[in-house]
Amino acid sequence: AGAMTERRPLRLLGLHGYRQSARRFRQRTGALRKALRGRAELVAVSAPHAVPGCGEDDDRDDPPRGWWFSGPGTFEAGEAAAAPAGLEESLSAVAAALAEHGPFDGLLGFSQGAALAAMVCALRARGDPRFPVAFAILVAGFASRAPAHGHFYREPIALPTLHVVGDADAVIAAPLSRELARHFVEPVVLSHPGGHFVPAAVPQRKVYLDFLDGFQPGQGR
Repeated sequence: AGAMTERRPLRLLGLHGYRQSARRFRQRTGALRKALRGRAELVAVSAPHAVPGCGEDDDRDDPPRGWWFSGPGTFEAGEAAAAPAGLEESLSAVAAALAEHGPFDGLLGFSQGAALAAMVCALRARGDPRFPVAFAILVAGFASRAPAHGHFYREPIALPTLHVVGDADAVIAAPLSRELARHFVEPVVLSHPGGHFVPAAVPQRKVYLDFLDGFQPGQGR
């Protein structure tokens, strides 16, 4: 065996977008998981809050979920919510997933899940022991506008991050994702021409792999 010992892939905890679930997120990240095969594996977790009032088409066994609400049972990324609800339960759920299903090396968040992952990064950078991760990949992320969440962004977040920005994203506009990146120390920013999805074509795949090559399994602990 010698120097070429087989190292385990990095493990990423996946945080889905608003109105998704772990299962839906797995379905929508098939191309990415294939692109990262052998280098990183993605394990998704569902948010603790069911989104109320979703249509009949939705699977009752797998209701759409959210990480927090900006209004009663609703969420708008651009809303400066006076009384955001549900974030503490979601931070606890992420901490529990890291503890129960770990070890994990990093986070991969999409949309509202990327916004949550950024908050986890801020807590981790301040030394919060519940979140032993070394890095995060934030796809279509944004900074919460809720004043109650402002403390997450008061100081630059010193954790390595890759920010994936869709230039044609009509749900989370590209400037919102770029603004989030500016809250981090030395963020890597990857722009793609597409919309609100996790891109995994050859140009993006190279950037993901180059970023992940900077980390060894177990670094976050």
